[in-house]
Amino acid sequence: MMSAIIDRTMTFGAGRERPAVRETSTAPVARQTAPPARSGGVPADPGVWSRRLRNSATVVLPPVIVTAFFLLLWEMMASSQGAVLPAPSQVITDTWELIINPFYDYGGNDVGMAWQLLASLERVAYGYALAVVAGIGLGVLVGQSTWAMRGLDPLFQVLRTVPPLAWLPISLAAFQASNPSAIFVIFITAIWPIIINTSVGIRNISQDYVNVARVLRLNGLEYFTKIMLPAAAPYVFSGLRIGIGLAWLAIVAAEMLIGGVGIGFFIWDAWNASMLSDIVLALVYVGLVGFFLDRLVAIVGKWVTRGTQAG
Repeated sequence: MMSAIIDRTMTFGAGRERPAVRETSTAPVARQTAPPARSGGVPADPGVWSRRLRNSATVVLPPVIVTAFFLLLWEMMASSQGAVLPAPSQVITDTWELIINPFYDYGGNDVGMAWQLLASLERVAYGYALAVVAGIGLGVLVGQSTWAMRGLDPLFQVLRTVPPLAWLPISLAAFQASNPSAIFVIFITAIWPIIINTSVGIRNISQDYVNVARVLRLNGLEYFTKIMLPAAAPYVFSGLRIGIGLAWLAIVAAEMLIGGVGIGFFIWDAWNASMLSDIVLALVYVGLVGFFLDRLVAIVGKWVTRGTQAG
């Protein structure tokens, strides 16, 4: 709101009055309330950064503290008199060349840790891919058909309890070669959780989805791709995560017996040479690769299922 204050001044020479008007504002002066902006127009909020730091700390600190405590305890126990296993510091010292040069290749089985892991991952990829295709197909069959479930489920329940290494002599006799035998062991180990979880997911499809498919008159292929697989996907990926873990366990055990390049045979060869530090380093790599494979399947499953959990 504006008010005018009029000051009249007498001008004696002209004999008249000349009004002099000064305008002042009675409205309150607006103060700047917006937070200071950084370059790019993004407001600088210290609270956001503090919350991010706290969230990061809650995720990172617990495993770091536990790992540091475990390493310290291991160092103390391995450094005591009469200890057999090497301490972490000794492991790093003994295997430093393997750590800094993982891609060396001197011919034959004398190759770096990276080549050992890649050879094992290649076998796992072949065996696991076959298990995924066959496991999902058989799981759909068992889940859809009551006759198939009654006929195949008892057989699956018996075969899945056979230890992975028990299949190795049979596969060696059948394939007469070490590499196909290892792939078969991976396949026969990883397929069972995929079959079981897929069949459970198929049987748990909501009847509403089935009714919608009937109303829309979907054919078999359309029902499989648009109703069945999306609805059972959380169960399928639960089986895939279990299967990849079992496949990685099986290849390490199988390679100890079949020989050649691979992380499993590397561990067995290091044991024969009494190189315990090499074994410890290989076990660390095996654990890290197994964790990476599990996270990879979990991320793909979360993307495909949009975060839906099996239940």
